[in-house]
Amino acid sequence: MRAKARPSSRPAPAAPASANGHRRTEALDPELRRRLLRGMLRIRMVEEEIARRYPEQEMRCPVHLSIGQEGVAVGVCSALEERDYALSAHRAHAHYLAKGGGLKAMLAEMYGRRTGCAGGKGGSMHLVDPAANMLGAVPIVGGSIPIAVGAAFASWMKGEDRVTAVFLGDGATEEGVFAESLNFAALKSLPVLFICENNLYSVYSPLSVRQAPGRDRLALARAHGMEAREADGNDVEAVYRLTLEAAGRARRGEGPAYLEFSTYRWLEHCGPNYDNDAGYRSEEEFASWRAQCPVLRQQALLESGGLLAAEHLAALKRELASEIEEAFAFAKASPYPAPSELMTDVYADGPRD
Repeated sequence: MRAKARPSSRPAPAAPASANGHRRTEALDPELRRRLLRGMLRIRMVEEEIARRYPEQEMRCPVHLSIGQEGVAVGVCSALEERDYALSAHRAHAHYLAKGGGLKAMLAEMYGRRTGCAGGKGGSMHLVDPAANMLGAVPIVGGSIPIAVGAAFASWMKGEDRVTAVFLGDGATEEGVFAESLNFAALKSLPVLFICENNLYSVYSPLSVRQAPGRDRLALARAHGMEAREADGNDVEAVYRLTLEAAGRARRGEGPAYLEFSTYRWLEHCGPNYDNDAGYRSEEEFASWRAQCPVLRQQALLESGGLLAAEHLAALKRELASEIEEAFAFAKASPYPAPSELMTDVYADGPRD
């Protein structure tokens, strides 16, 4: 029987704020604000359809859904340039799509089909799209962090005008490689952004049972010699502003940054279901965060500012639903890898007998 979890160490955000902690003073371009909503709504609708279809048992890979966390993925990737790199971890769908990864290829990968982004061999946790400079996802906690630093180091050595962003969870900040990577990135002043999605939990374990009460992750990053900032991860515009500023600094050679965004996953750690009855978090906590839904918050902002009419929103949802249906049909109609492909794309250190 699972022990009753202690309360989470951070409450839901109370009000929209800018990256520096003050309320917004100037609005972003209206078209950009609408694109931010579209990006989040697209991810939400894709993942809701994945959750609906997953019990059919045709997607034979684990799925870690990011419903409720879309603001971080869209805000960060919208602030990056097309030439910039991104890497992710096990909860990668939103990052992959926000960076421009192909939806058809992602779903085909989840169905294990040859047309998948990893040839049908990687599944949900190994999403990659070189054309979008989405370098990949690594399900090992903290595993993508040193890869991102290596990519940024290569860009630095070649004198490229390119920033690398790596998404990680609060649990990854407990890994030794996190400290090692921050140290090296700061030492070389590398153009890399460490994007922490703090959703309060590592599987079923809240921060209170994993990190001491006085542990300050921003202070840890600053102690390694880099900029460290935080913002409300469910405020997509705040995420965008803070990332744009940090990416500009990194691009100018002013060094890496650690950016932490508070957010919350609505569904279970792995799978398509709600699990508020599992004993590790309360219905009250869930409700407080759900009230801060990043999609509905941005929608409300646009509607109140006269930037989004009901008929335009309805048309957008129809457009996205059509795209998603077409992508699922493509994935399910695609062939499986042939048996002869079993050992292709597999690293080996020498010839086999």
